[in-house]
Amino acid sequence: MILGALLDTGLELSVLKSQLAKLPLDYYDLTAERVEKRGIQGTKVTITTDRAHHPHRNLFNIQNMINRSCLTAEVKEQSIEVFTRLANAEAMVHGISVHQVHFHEVGAVDAIIDVVGSIAGISALGIQNISCSPLHVGAGIVQCNHGTLPIPAPATAEMIKGKPVYSTEVQGELLTPTGAAILTSLASSFGPMPAMKLDVIGYGAGTRDLPIPNLLRVLIGEAPEKRSISEGENVAVVQTNIDDMNPQIYDYVIQGLLQRGALDVFLTPVHMKKNRPGTLMTIICQPEHVNPMSEFLMRETTTIGTRWHLENRVIASRSVAKVHTQYGEARIKVIRTGNQPPQVSPEYDDCRAIASRTGLPLKEVLEEVRKAGISQFTK
Repeated sequence: MILGALLDTGLELSVLKSQLAKLPLDYYDLTAERVEKRGIQGTKVTITTDRAHHPHRNLFNIQNMINRSCLTAEVKEQSIEVFTRLANAEAMVHGISVHQVHFHEVGAVDAIIDVVGSIAGISALGIQNISCSPLHVGAGIVQCNHGTLPIPAPATAEMIKGKPVYSTEVQGELLTPTGAAILTSLASSFGPMPAMKLDVIGYGAGTRDLPIPNLLRVLIGEAPEKRSISEGENVAVVQTNIDDMNPQIYDYVIQGLLQRGALDVFLTPVHMKKNRPGTLMTIICQPEHVNPMSEFLMRETTTIGTRWHLENRVIASRSVAKVHTQYGEARIKVIRTGNQPPQVSPEYDDCRAIASRTGLPLKEVLEEVRKAGISQFTK
């Protein structure tokens, strides 16, 4: 489906075949055709192989095959990374070493073509960065060489740890181990579609007919020009309402959330049902931290559930530095935005420690550290 989507965006079939011809691989044929899935047109790629000439392979066999090819160094490196991640996932699931993993379906010639063709195609199209939506894994069971397995298959589940995923009532395997390995190896972020000037859209079709369009969509565009040195990213916002908890517990909970990687935590007074005053707790974190944050909240507070959504945020470029003052060394944040002079923000904990040690007013220490920072970083 990845190959089909790339062809649908304009990758020439002849270019894809010429790249794959660089592999020391025979006894296969690759074709592409236009098909319709639930009223949407897409490109379906079919790989036909002679299984008699393609035995099961281990990681060493596949690495050797890729390294012997005439592919570019970047395509070789990324292709080997994908298969290495697959081997590590299989080894973890089955409790064996990576060298003992035989790929079965994954190591078959069609999977090698899927992986190498996708990476070579992305390179041929000049794509420099990949962002992926949350992954729809499907539901139910799947039959494979190891028997009947739950969806997502164990190796797939191993590779998507830490990534945003979801499942619906659609039955069937919507994310294979090979697809999971490619997407999680190449995508730099997962979440909402990033800002871009959209140029072309492609649809890669799967074989089955599902209640939803069985298509993978690829959108290719140009990133907007950076007008400042600020950075954009996707974050998750986790919230819960609490109206029946001892307020002394909030300090412990907030510190625990920050220690677990929360980017920010804040409390908002709210008026809740039955005329109860309550507290809205909001946590901003990386998308992969949603479940750990929610589990911590439900363990340490009286809440029985959380809600979350993804948001975009823009943050100024920042760094932490140390400055020397007459009271001792302290850290500062140096914040830069565009061509403006850097802003300096003293680190509160360091200034509080100095104030406690010297007996000086905290406001004087903060001002002294701020002046030292400005002197050092705005020359």
